[in-house]
Amino acid sequence: MLNGLIAFPAVEGGELPEWRVSRAPVAYDDAVRVMESRAAAIAEGTAPELVWLLEHPPLYTAGTSARDEDLLEPERFPVFRSGRGGQFTYHGPGQRVAYVLLDLKRRRPDVRAFVAALEEWVIRSLAAFAVDGERREGRVGVWVRRPEKAPGTEEKIAAIGVRLRRWVSFHGISLNVEPDLGHYAGIVPCGISGPGVTSLVDLGRPVTMDDADAALLAAFREIFGDVAEMAGDPPELAGVELAGG
Repeated sequence: MLNGLIAFPAVEGGELPEWRVSRAPVAYDDAVRVMESRAAAIAEGTAPELVWLLEHPPLYTAGTSARDEDLLEPERFPVFRSGRGGQFTYHGPGQRVAYVLLDLKRRRPDVRAFVAALEEWVIRSLAAFAVDGERREGRVGVWVRRPEKAPGTEEKIAAIGVRLRRWVSFHGISLNVEPDLGHYAGIVPCGISGPGVTSLVDLGRPVTMDDADAALLAAFREIFGDVAEMAGDPPELAGVELAGG
């Protein structure tokens, strides 16, 4: 049974959020442009909410709390200053990014509870693969224990960073399915020195991106309600040459 403190149900009788999956990598600035456009339309009531799953080419993003000294290798990949919360993180192939554009004013205008709901979404998705995701006090994201490496070892498997404008959320989560974990060496991930990063495949789970998407969809419905599964990219992306060619 879902804890009422976590649930973020849609308004009864309202239009279902679109659930879209982009198959080709999407350039970061194009993704931001799509989010900005759709978030404004959602706030105006002229477009449905959107959950957009995609992959980016290799890049680093800096959230509003990012510190310059945490960018260890500035020449390694393109760096984008992002309006989301949080610090530096990596995006790239093998990582499922899910941008979540929901109208919290109509659902539940509580930012902290929304972030907790996103964490719960990831935790429930990981459970589909017998992985125990955990929260950490004072640290946004989802973590797993790695006692086989050393007692007390923990690693981050998912990052969360959101922004709200007129109570419409954008940005969202990134879940490591099978990215190149060596690419995190160019930053201090999320400003936290010491703990490493991991992925589902690194944990010994032979999970494909389609497997991860199915788990994310099922868990999303439990917390946020039903969606309308739509084919193809968001229409706002039409005419853009995708990063995959």
